[in-house]
Amino acid sequence: MYKILIADDHPLFREAIHNVISDGFPESEVMETADLDSALALTQEHDDLDLILLDLNMPGMHGLNGLINLRNEAPTVPVVIVSAEQDKQVVLQAITYGAVGFITKSSPRAQMTDAIEQILNGNVYLPSDIIRTQKASPRRHHEEAGIPPELLQALTRKQLLVLERMTKGESNKQIAYNLDIAETTVKAHVSAILRKLNVHNRVQAILSASDIDFTAYLRR
Repeated sequence: MYKILIADDHPLFREAIHNVISDGFPESEVMETADLDSALALTQEHDDLDLILLDLNMPGMHGLNGLINLRNEAPTVPVVIVSAEQDKQVVLQAITYGAVGFITKSSPRAQMTDAIEQILNGNVYLPSDIIRTQKASPRRHHEEAGIPPELLQALTRKQLLVLERMTKGESNKQIAYNLDIAETTVKAHVSAILRKLNVHNRVQAILSASDIDFTAYLRR
């Protein structure tokens, strides 16, 4: 049983998300609010929240400033952005500012359920179709990603495969299934990847590697 807050100013969408949670996570307690001030007040009243689903454009948000305010007030409660926004930079900025996931409002119901499940299990969820979108200008895979090529060369083939799956928003369990290895092995690879790339957590690794052309490195 989870305790979840839906913060969105569109009643129909709140109802739709409420239904997704009710069907996918029965017996969960769901609260709703339509503006940032109410969301902040509810986080103070309920310090046992498991998740906040936050709309980027509801009253009081002022874009990502609302996310920053919420993270400052309730740093221990995971926040996932639920938005119609499809811009890759906004998605990446939201994660940088402390969101643990980004769900687009156009996502199919099953995808939303899977995203919420991943986040409740402690993973980061990113919309892979947006993250893999290339920028209009010509790119140089290692320079734009900010990872020196020698650090990528230090990764083993299996670690590169795990990192590629991470950038697609897959959980350790999904990676283990897709690569046919044990979940404990995936965790060991993730730890090695973070160490070799000089990053502190999974989110930083995903952000820094989101534009890498993995085929170029896996071809070696």
